[in-house]
Amino acid sequence: MIGGSPEVVGIPIDLYEHLVEVPMPLAEAAHAIDPLLLDVGCEHRPKPTEMLRIFRNLRPASALSVCALQKTMCGHIGKESRSTMLRRNFILILLANVVLGAALPMLIIMGGLVGAWMAPQDWLATALPSVQMVAGIAVAGPISIFMGRFGRRAGFLLGAIALVLGGGLAIFAIQIKSFAFLCAAHAALGGALICFNFFRFAASEAVAPEYRAQAISLTLASGLVAALIGPEVFALSKDTLAPLPLAGAYIGIVGLGLAGAIPVLGLSMPPTSLETSRGPSVNVKQILASKPRVTLAILVAALSQGVMVLLMTPTPLAMVGCGFADTQAADVIRWHIVAMFGPGFVTGSIIARFGAGRVAAMGVSLLLVSAIIAWTGMELGNFYIALIVLGVGWNFAFVSSTQMLQSELTEEEAPALQGVNDTILAIAAALASLLSGALFMSVGWIGLATFAIPMPLVIAGLLYQARRRTSLGATAAG
Repeated sequence: MIGGSPEVVGIPIDLYEHLVEVPMPLAEAAHAIDPLLLDVGCEHRPKPTEMLRIFRNLRPASALSVCALQKTMCGHIGKESRSTMLRRNFILILLANVVLGAALPMLIIMGGLVGAWMAPQDWLATALPSVQMVAGIAVAGPISIFMGRFGRRAGFLLGAIALVLGGGLAIFAIQIKSFAFLCAAHAALGGALICFNFFRFAASEAVAPEYRAQAISLTLASGLVAALIGPEVFALSKDTLAPLPLAGAYIGIVGLGLAGAIPVLGLSMPPTSLETSRGPSVNVKQILASKPRVTLAILVAALSQGVMVLLMTPTPLAMVGCGFADTQAADVIRWHIVAMFGPGFVTGSIIARFGAGRVAAMGVSLLLVSAIIAWTGMELGNFYIALIVLGVGWNFAFVSSTQMLQSELTEEEAPALQGVNDTILAIAAALASLLSGALFMSVGWIGLATFAIPMPLVIAGLLYQARRRTSLGATAAG
């Protein structure tokens, strides 16, 4: 109970610094409320003059609880300051994603090159990317729960630390020529990359619900900038520790981890239920059974990821095998990456206009077209068009499925299901990567494309069944 005189008019003081000059009931109330403001989701502490005005309007001996008074004070914050904080968080997320995400293209370039030089056996030349994928599978679930408990900022800082430690350990491994330590370093780097995958979820939480699709797509689009920065950092840093080959590139990765931690430290995300509650744990199986759109979103994302990795991974080998230069193969991959992330600037708006389900269907259709183009021939134009269409199709399907997932989950459910989603994505990517190599070596590029064609048809069937169930449910309700 907070009581006392409401007459505190004209006190030109800083409430936080001069509580002794304020009547005791008011001082006690301010002291009790100030540290608890965040417990009701108040993102900004009011100015001292605002606090005095709020207390001034209270009637004597009003029976307001501290919690009710906290909510009253949060109501005085105003929509403008709240929207300013949301915009600030979103901008910081984009900056962090660009800087920390630049490590991904560097690791794509370095994985095979460093592995081929350090591996004790030839068949272990691609072990480093595989270790990264396995680490991603192991880490995706736990890091999602960690973020749900301790917040997005803590989780992304953990990823930045893993990037720094992984880069440092890789330098040490190259210096002592230890392949085992190098694998351990890439495991840490793979865990870091999985942490950064959650930037798209954080972006959707940092904006108003009606802008979530745009936030997700713009976050993915910022990966295009990262894809351009990464190779430049690699080129500038790779020889800094010569004569150790490529060891200097890991210094570049360490630098990215340190630089990327700066915008992460500036994040001030609203608390989630898992951060402030000790309630019962989320039953993942029950959610998947009761919310078919959640299951659909995860399957669409995983199968789309699988199709993309299946066709993308052996493309350079197929092109070089056809007599094209490695620079031409690199250019095809470059335009594929542009197609993956570039549409993100408009995908969110397209989803807002047509709906996530329709845009996912568009993406799946493009994946099918890409596989058919790859199947029709092995000319340079086939590779360019197939990989560009593949990238756009993946973007539409991936962004749409992420939006579908986010729209179906509550705050309590999100951390666990996001972890399940990214774990399944990592498994799909790892299996597709291994399968693509085996298929290419056994049946060739045309056979690989033939194998890929049915996969988009499976996704299309799932989307059709989901839309049919929705239509039947709406008819029954009507």
